[in-house]
Amino acid sequence: MRRSRKSGRMWIPRISLHRSGILCIAALCLIAGCKPVGPNYQRPGYTTPPIYKETGASTVTVSPPEDPKGGGWQPASPSDGMLRGKWWEIFQDPQLNALEERIATYNQGLHAALETYLAAREQVHAARADFYPTLTFGPSFVHESLSSKRPLVSDLSRSPSSYNDLQLEGQAFWEPDLWGKIRRTVESANAGAQASNADMANVDLSLHAEMAEDYFQLRGLDLQKQLLNASIKQLADQLDLTKRRLAGGIGTEADVAQAQTQLDTTRAQLIDIGVARAQFEHAIGSIADYKLPTFSIPESPLDFASTTDLPKIPLGVPSQLLQRRPDIAAAERRAAQANAQIGVAVAAFYPTISLGGTGGFESTHAGTWIQGPAAVWSLGAQAAQLLLDGGRRKAVTQQARDLFEASASNYKGAVFLAFGEVEDKLSDLRILEQEKAAQHAAVSSAKHSLDISNIRYKGGVTSYLEVLTAENTYIQNQRTEADLKSRQFAASVELIRALGGGWDASQIPK
Repeated sequence: MRRSRKSGRMWIPRISLHRSGILCIAALCLIAGCKPVGPNYQRPGYTTPPIYKETGASTVTVSPPEDPKGGGWQPASPSDGMLRGKWWEIFQDPQLNALEERIATYNQGLHAALETYLAAREQVHAARADFYPTLTFGPSFVHESLSSKRPLVSDLSRSPSSYNDLQLEGQAFWEPDLWGKIRRTVESANAGAQASNADMANVDLSLHAEMAEDYFQLRGLDLQKQLLNASIKQLADQLDLTKRRLAGGIGTEADVAQAQTQLDTTRAQLIDIGVARAQFEHAIGSIADYKLPTFSIPESPLDFASTTDLPKIPLGVPSQLLQRRPDIAAAERRAAQANAQIGVAVAAFYPTISLGGTGGFESTHAGTWIQGPAAVWSLGAQAAQLLLDGGRRKAVTQQARDLFEASASNYKGAVFLAFGEVEDKLSDLRILEQEKAAQHAAVSSAKHSLDISNIRYKGGVTSYLEVLTAENTYIQNQRTEADLKSRQFAASVELIRALGGGWDASQIPK
């Protein structure tokens, strides 16, 4: 400052209110663009194995080992070593395809997951709204009557006690994001929405996998019914033979009773299969949202003789599992969400600065309401710094850090469990394949034993008890082989589910 030589008064440089306001806002915007407080997110580290341990099944296509130094998260990209899109089409079953296609349109569980994701996405939009000023505008009318006995009234004639107050006023309020609290809140909300999207993908994967698994279990039961029906026909012929032998004087009533018992027992087993089949049919109808009273699936036994109908499943490399499993992606996004909350908590240690302003018109008469002399306005700024809170901010910040560590551990745990599930399903396929081969040999041996026993019985060398024992052994081994075949299909579905189906992390909205 300096004094004027002519008047001797203090001279103050003149800066227009408009110019100073622009400079102030520009400075605040510049500060608001600074790096937000709190730690930037780093994905929790996890070193993946270079190869899977269990890769002995012939139905698994194994990729070459990856570089162990490259273990960890890799950007998702289409790969020939991964299932893509509608993975259930790999089974080449039109009836299964039709059932699977209904899930996206009709399943209520998937619809609920979609709406949950949409709600989380709107939370991102709500958080972003805090970047902008809040504006309100509206008229008000008040007729006020004051007491004539109020203090400091010297002349009642010049100080009216009743008047109108008409206002047409707008208000603006803005809290610039100086320390990044809003940016961290948006970051947290966006990560939460991405986690919700991954949750939806996980629900979708689970529903499609459950549909395929139930469907193949049902077809496996149809195969057992087919085998039992064939056995019942053979047992009916055996019963007829024992009756004719009894009539010819070379058989006994015990042979007839044993043949009848075996026939009735097999018929009971056939009926019992209907219980499980009906439950699988109801489960399939519920997933596909069919009206159960009118829904049915025609019998379609698995091909008992075929050894090549199981699909080849591309396994990929272990590091791809981190980008193919939606539950892993959801856990990773929740870790990012928790990390952003640390920044929100740290921002509470810094001052809160807000800008506000009002402008409009005010008058006591409608005729002079919206005129230049009736204009009113005000501008203001406020800064507040919390000095003492008994350690609340420190506790909240530490809580946010602890929750991030918990989320990071949950992510690592999800990855660990995912690799365990894949190894389990790989070992299931390998062992079931070996068991199926052994069981097929057992069925062949049982059939050979039954043929010999029938020859011996018809030649009068042995009793019907030997035939009965061989027949029962043959039937049980056939049912076991059929059960193993349906379990192989179910294990294939479970492996696809453990690998993440046809999903990858690139499908999560940014």
